[in-house]
Amino acid sequence: MFASLSDRLGTTFKQLRGKGRLTENDIDETVREIRIALLDADVALPVVREFCARIKERALGSEVSAALNPAQQIIKIVNEELIGILGGETRRLRLAKNPPTVILLAGLQGAGKTTLAGKLAAHLRTQGHQPMLVAADLQRPNAVDQLKIVGEQSNTVVFAPEPGNGIGDPVQVTRDAMKFAKDKLHDVVIVDTAGRLSIDSELMDQLAKVKAEAKPDETLLVIDAMTGQDAVNTAETFARDIGIDAVVLTKLDGDARGGAALSVATITGKPIMFASTGEKLTDFEVFHPDRMASRILDMGDLLTLIEQAEQTLDKDQTEKFAKKVKDGEDFTLTDFMLQMQQIRKMGSMTKMLGMLPGMAEMKKQIENVDEREIDRVEAIISSMTPAEREDPKLLNGSRRARIAKGSGMQVSDVNTLMDRFVVAQKMMKQMAKGGSVPGMPPMPGMPGMRPQQKKVQKPGKGAKKSGNPAKRAAQESGIEFEEPSATLTEIPSAFRDFLK
Repeated sequence: MFASLSDRLGTTFKQLRGKGRLTENDIDETVREIRIALLDADVALPVVREFCARIKERALGSEVSAALNPAQQIIKIVNEELIGILGGETRRLRLAKNPPTVILLAGLQGAGKTTLAGKLAAHLRTQGHQPMLVAADLQRPNAVDQLKIVGEQSNTVVFAPEPGNGIGDPVQVTRDAMKFAKDKLHDVVIVDTAGRLSIDSELMDQLAKVKAEAKPDETLLVIDAMTGQDAVNTAETFARDIGIDAVVLTKLDGDARGGAALSVATITGKPIMFASTGEKLTDFEVFHPDRMASRILDMGDLLTLIEQAEQTLDKDQTEKFAKKVKDGEDFTLTDFMLQMQQIRKMGSMTKMLGMLPGMAEMKKQIENVDEREIDRVEAIISSMTPAEREDPKLLNGSRRARIAKGSGMQVSDVNTLMDRFVVAQKMMKQMAKGGSVPGMPPMPGMPGMRPQQKKVQKPGKGAKKSGNPAKRAAQESGIEFEEPSATLTEIPSAFRDFLK
């Protein structure tokens, strides 16, 4: 979502690098570019004015003039101010002293409240809670049925005594739900309320009555981050007329410019608590202002990446593999496939790569990463015999042809995989010796990504030419040839182990 803003800010900061001293004109020009970048991202004008004023005030102060590297100090200031407008500190869910904790979800129709209810329930279940969903949206067609499906997917009890579709009283449903939750010992109750296409008096009256009956510990406003300034206006109205405790942003994985996320906390004075980043129930995360600011400034978000790894990776298998590497045992194709399967559990490779520092310059290559590459590699390895997986030296020409036929691939695909595997083996040996892992970051050899190429001087007359046709062609065109590098699929479960 913040790709355009990140690019604009990155270009602005590049112009500062290399300057030993910043003049007032340099600072004015930088603040001007930041202002344009924020306005282009559809950030609310009052927020832009206040943000830029603070940056200029701090940039002209002693903290920049006395710094050894003024350009880095400017970036530090922008990072701190971004954290400020995103809400400052991470806001955690407040649980009631006497269960159940009641969470009321409010928002306009289409913002994603019902799906968000299921994601929140699934998130709470991973923390040991026993949530219950309440179908209090009796207005939208099939809203009750949708909540039942979401509840089934998240393995959560759904209280839905009314069929909906305009039938039933949401206040009575809420009242009965509170009694049911206490009787069945549910410690969290999530109330899914009705929305409208736009704010009207009927919506606000109904919400006020449901809220009065539920007496929620947390009232969360669900906002579609794709709606831009309308989302900010909606949040302001709900905060004023109903009263909210925090905001949840949905569709944060979309291609909107991100103005809502950068404006809503400042405009409403309420923090962003959660963010929905995809369609799956697991595409849900606690909103950390400092981590989001780091993503925007292309500093990465390794903490979130590590947390995702810890939640999804098999701990026993990871520890077993780490011991194997430490003991210097051979890295086999079976290990290779298991590590790829581990990484796939973490989700999209594109999203994971976006959390690594300095990856903005490789944005186009990352977007072209083929997510099906792991499936192809798994098909090839699965077509091998156990003996071949343990000892790849057995793979002569006829065996490779058989494997290619069995996996539905070409022999060249098998050869490419073996080349990558050799690189992975070298990485494992280097890790066993305590060395760093080559190719991180960047990792130029990932599927669908073209290697970084550098211009070099063409060989003169009589110069020695390579016997490798590809390398010789690169030399003759004046391009430095680079051997295939490690792909993301070759990086071990080390996303947790060696990124710490």
